[in-house]
Amino acid sequence: MITTIIFDIGNVLVDFCWEEYLNSFGFDDKVVKRIADATVLNDAWNEFDRGGSEEEELIEAFVRNDPDIEKEIRQICENIHDMLRKREYAIPWIKELKEMGYKVYYLSNFSKKAERECAHTIDFIPYMDGGILSYQVKMVKPNPEIYKLLIKRFRLTPEECVFMDDRADNCCAAENLGIHAILFKTKEDAIEELKKLGVY
Repeated sequence: MITTIIFDIGNVLVDFCWEEYLNSFGFDDKVVKRIADATVLNDAWNEFDRGGSEEEELIEAFVRNDPDIEKEIRQICENIHDMLRKREYAIPWIKELKEMGYKVYYLSNFSKKAERECAHTIDFIPYMDGGILSYQVKMVKPNPEIYKLLIKRFRLTPEECVFMDDRADNCCAAENLGIHAILFKTKEDAIEELKKLGVY
């Protein structure tokens, strides 16, 4: 029996609209691609979410990836307020699940910078029973230890949990620990998958 719903945040409850964000600065397509390759599409971006280094150190790492566009990289990193956009169904869906008697948590790769500068997009967190943002614990999914920590911290029973994430590797990591997982595509599809697990 499912008692607990665990949400990823990015591309599940909020849109990670980095392409739209980068294009908003008016750079030409080649520069946008170079910025993306040096930042959001680079392994160094995971360090943002891991929270293992100071923000300025990470921005310096982005700059080292393509020093010729340092000015542009620093410009897009100054404030990432518009890089995330909340999906309007987030709060109503969480409230609905809570009213049905389910515990609702979050487990997300998320940076301190994003939490601070995109706070307006994650205003659903107070409606949830708790959770973990990766930077807080210096670990990112799909590291199994971050899932184990969530289970331990909130005294969850893996077999009673269902985890929704837009990445297959993150779902597999959850399943390896006995947690039911749904590869998230749309809310409608996810609800159909939840129904198969007896939710709704």
